[in-house]
Amino acid sequence: MNIVVFKVLGALGVLLISIGIATNKRSENILYLLGGICLLIYSFYIKDIIFIVLQIIFILSAGYALIKNKK
Repeated sequence: MNIVVFKVLGALGVLLISIGIATNKRSENILYLLGGICLLIYSFYIKDIIFIVLQIIFILSAGYALIKNKK
């Protein structure tokens, strides 16, 4: 794949997480989850193990909060 695709995914991830910070509680975890997935793909591309682990923890945390808030 082209490097531009991965850079766009990384930028999209940052944008989604930033929008999640500025939105209401209901949709923030969905945006965090989507942004985290985009950044996880990017972090695999750049092969940064620290960033990969961070994104996995971030995604799990956002997923847990999303499930917890639906109950």
